[in-house]
Amino acid sequence: MNLHDLKPAAGARKARKRVGRGPGSGHGKTATRGEKGQKSRSGYSRKRGFEGGQMPLHRRIPKRGFTNIFRREFRTVNVDRLNVFESGSVVTPEAIEDAGLLKKGSAPIKVLGNGEVKVVLTVKAHKFSAAAAKKIQEAGGKTELLAGRTEKV
Repeated sequence: MNLHDLKPAAGARKARKRVGRGPGSGHGKTATRGEKGQKSRSGYSRKRGFEGGQMPLHRRIPKRGFTNIFRREFRTVNVDRLNVFESGSVVTPEAIEDAGLLKKGSAPIKVLGNGEVKVVLTVKAHKFSAAAAKKIQEAGGKTELLAGRTEKV
């Protein structure tokens, strides 16, 4: 067997339907488009959401809510994940990324208060929840706010 002898299996490839090529083809006259009407005309394309003239769903349902253009996106990390650092170390956003606790990115970091802190740390982040700051300080650590990338990202 050579490469030029390769063929698809019998019945694996189907001939395309040639419509509108005379009555002998079985697909002549209306060319499989049914009878008369808008959908049988050339150039017809239905708009997205078109329901035959009935008021479409996206116009029947009322609009709700809004998008706050001043929203700030933060990458979050919980305090229990900070236990991977050694006691007495300074935890920066770069250190958090290098430890694999967060994906690398440009969005500011917020520390949240889920879990317990078992090591004494100095944590530097763009924002802290009240619970996170309290838990870090109760464990004997410090929290430092970073300036900079806190605008909308």
